[in-house]
Amino acid sequence: MERPDELGDLFLRAARRVRRRHTDVLEPWGLSPHEGRALGVVGRHEPVRPGVIAQHLRIAPRSVTDVLDALEQRGLVERSPDPDDRRALVIRLTEAGLATMKDIGQARRADLADFFEVLSDADRATLTDLLIRLDREADSSGRHLLGPRDP
Repeated sequence: MERPDELGDLFLRAARRVRRRHTDVLEPWGLSPHEGRALGVVGRHEPVRPGVIAQHLRIAPRSVTDVLDALEQRGLVERSPDPDDRRALVIRLTEAGLATMKDIGQARRADLADFFEVLSDADRATLTDLLIRLDREADSSGRHLLGPRDP
């Protein structure tokens, strides 16, 4: 049986590989992982305020401004006044942003399928169940209540 520290190390190594692969997937679009994730958050929740994006990315609200500036400069998102509160802004995808988000999603799904193909369907289902259980336990214990989670 594995020692807890060995299990933790193996888990971290696998997570680092998935993160590295995610960075590689984003390379053709010239996006950082934060920018890629922000694009996905906007696409899933639009129109969305910058503060909500920061919560999903687990970064400071002032830091999300740089991420949104980069996406806006590439023509992937647009800012507009919130119709419910003219003092606030909401973020939406542009047509180019929607197309990019779809392309990245397709590339990421293909890459993850490649990464996890060494596992059987049953192994993937078990791993999914275990990770969900760990995530729920961390949330219910209050140890990781940093804001909403987004894949």
